[in-house]
Amino acid sequence: MTAADRREAPARAARAEASPAGAALAVIPCRFGSTRLPGKPLAEIGGRPLVWHVWNRVRRASSLARVLVATDDARIADAVAAFGGEAVMTAAAHASGTDRIAEAVAIAGGDAAFVVNVQGDEPFLDPSVVDRAVHAARARSADVTTAASPLAAADWARPSAVKVVMDADGRALYFSRSGIPWTREGWRDGAQWKHIGLYVYRREALARFTALPPSPLERLESLEQLRALEAGMTVQVIRVERDSLTVDTPEDLERARAVFEAARPPLG
Repeated sequence: MTAADRREAPARAARAEASPAGAALAVIPCRFGSTRLPGKPLAEIGGRPLVWHVWNRVRRASSLARVLVATDDARIADAVAAFGGEAVMTAAAHASGTDRIAEAVAIAGGDAAFVVNVQGDEPFLDPSVVDRAVHAARARSADVTTAASPLAAADWARPSAVKVVMDADGRALYFSRSGIPWTREGWRDGAQWKHIGLYVYRREALARFTALPPSPLERLESLEQLRALEAGMTVQVIRVERDSLTVDTPEDLERARAVFEAARPPLG
């Protein structure tokens, strides 16, 4: 963390704490034993671990009072400490990233009214999307607020690209790894939406969610957000124009490295 970052942190925290709707705390869940990409949080992109890229994006959001990394592995905690972040060690046996976040929040303390779950595989997440989601959560009464962007043709058949269907008011009806809504043409420009790995929980909704056992649809799709829907919780979706590249597989990692290198400023 730079000296400028340290100077800015108190002002950022004061802005968030002063909000009449309450402060927001962000937690990035990171586990070493990823099924599709073991050791994913420490995989390097441009010479820095993936967890740094996610943390570096999230900490730029002006709506947050604090950013934590929740992990079950000392190697990840050490890496976070090395770049100046704050890590919380949690138990290894959690059914989902949100369950891990709830433990981290309990350990870290504080009375933030909103808890932001930022998936640890979003190295290019736009900080403004975090702010938009937090502001939407403060303005509405939904239990959970999340985000989605227009689905690209290349993501239609990719299970790692999670799709979401919403009602007329933007509330989530269903999430799936399959192509939904189905059309005879398959992918149709502007007709489908890709879920972005970001959730803003009301503090009481987070407690309710983590008190529930994993649900049948959650187990079938391996998508924790389905637990909330099956329990009758409301999930509000904000729509954003730009996609966020998710790193879920070795192929995704190579794509992320290529995107990062292409965006590097020229030397000299």
